[in-house]
Amino acid sequence: MVKYDYIVIGAGSAGCVVANRLTEDEETTVLLLEAGNPATKPEHQIPVAWPKLWGTEVDWGYFTEEEPYINHRKIYCPRGKVLGGSSSINAMIYIRGSRYDYDCWQELGNVGWSYQDVLPYFKKSENQQQGASEFHGVDGLLSVTDPLAPGVISHRFVEAAVALGYERNPDFNGLQQHGTGFYQLTVKDGKRHSTAEAFLLPILNRPNLTVMTGALVSRLLFDGTRTVGVEYQHNGTVHQVFVNQEVILSAGAIDSPKLLMLSGIGNAEHLQALDIPVVVDLPGVGQNLQDHPRVTVAHQATQDLQPAPTSNIAEVGLFLHTEGRLDVAPDLQFFFAPVLSVHPAYAREGSGFAAAACLTHPQSHGSVSLRSASPQDSPVIRMNYLQSESDLHKLLGGIEIIRQIFHSAVFDEFRGEEVAPGIDKDSDEALLAYIWETCDTVYHPVGTCKMGTDSASVVDPELRVHGVEGLRVVDASIMPTITAGNTNAPTIMIGEKAADLIKATVGVLHQRLELTKLS
Repeated sequence: MVKYDYIVIGAGSAGCVVANRLTEDEETTVLLLEAGNPATKPEHQIPVAWPKLWGTEVDWGYFTEEEPYINHRKIYCPRGKVLGGSSSINAMIYIRGSRYDYDCWQELGNVGWSYQDVLPYFKKSENQQQGASEFHGVDGLLSVTDPLAPGVISHRFVEAAVALGYERNPDFNGLQQHGTGFYQLTVKDGKRHSTAEAFLLPILNRPNLTVMTGALVSRLLFDGTRTVGVEYQHNGTVHQVFVNQEVILSAGAIDSPKLLMLSGIGNAEHLQALDIPVVVDLPGVGQNLQDHPRVTVAHQATQDLQPAPTSNIAEVGLFLHTEGRLDVAPDLQFFFAPVLSVHPAYAREGSGFAAAACLTHPQSHGSVSLRSASPQDSPVIRMNYLQSESDLHKLLGGIEIIRQIFHSAVFDEFRGEEVAPGIDKDSDEALLAYIWETCDTVYHPVGTCKMGTDSASVVDPELRVHGVEGLRVVDASIMPTITAGNTNAPTIMIGEKAADLIKATVGVLHQRLELTKLS
């Protein structure tokens, strides 16, 4: 019977990092299982083409249930089903979030996760175009670069925001996140640099690494409460494979809780209702789901604004706190795009530009649960977008800020008709109706296997699942609270830190073994 030291489930933003770092020790064997296949589409390489990847075979293509607070609409929730996971289909924005996010994690009982604790892991990953500094590294495997050919109108967005009093920020990942500027990207030589490209493909020849694609993991295997292996389906056949040390679950904020529940770890009543034998009653599994909801303002343009092939489309942005505070994380993030990106009900022909206001720390939380006991069935996703009145009214304020920016004089030569919400919608009542009609997401689900020490948490600060041995969760699902900004960079950091936590555990075990031999 073949055994591996570690089995990593999911070759996504965290899984590729973990597989790379663990196999740096040539004595450590790792099996990496990925339900998707390699990223072979031309669109994977071309930054501007990322929207064409959604809804294809490289996307799980999830939808939420009918969302009760936004007119009972089902919201699209793309997730990468491909080597690199969502880093292979996202908009490539590299944002770490606010230092206050991580200090909050530590204050919630997660020792070792403060900003000063995690900063070295951000730096470790980076090959930063802007050079080494207190905040950045240049020896990492992930290329982090400035936009190659941003559009003139993207510069105008920054100019307009500065004219309104917002600080120009040359580095959202530096000393201060607040302000306006250009997003840095996970792009190398004008092409997408996913975690598969950065961390996995260069090491495929390591003899201690086995990568299997097209492998859908159906359940974890236990001996009592000790994780001993996994069961997966490949080419229509069910296989079982076993582990010496640990199973590392890196399937993401939707599929990690799904697999835990399929394996008997979760709310006991929910599992028993589906005739799934309970291994550990852990009611926090699938709870605490958080995401970044958004609402968009868009104009037709008076001239062609076609973005360059190297553009990620969402080229520039703005972070702010609605009360003007700089001593806390921003509560609104804005994305500007030189395209007419609108809800289908407001679609128009021709060129345009748009900006989205996005809540960085929504008060509304949701859940992931099982639809059935079948691994093939998609889970039940409930985001509960805008359940909180506070969330709703912050987005209302975001619309006003975008309108102020777009009506700056620097937009005069580009500004055509406002097509969304439309100039006829100028009362709070009309704009609230517009938000309920069009609010969707910037696709950052996190939090469903919350890190912590309370009864609602799923993993401890070393990412070990409560109540079982030999099992960790390493992905965006462990975030106790969502970060201020795009979640890919924090997920990569989680992979880097987790690898060191795992290596440290092995070191302690070896020391104990040596002491036992001596005694």
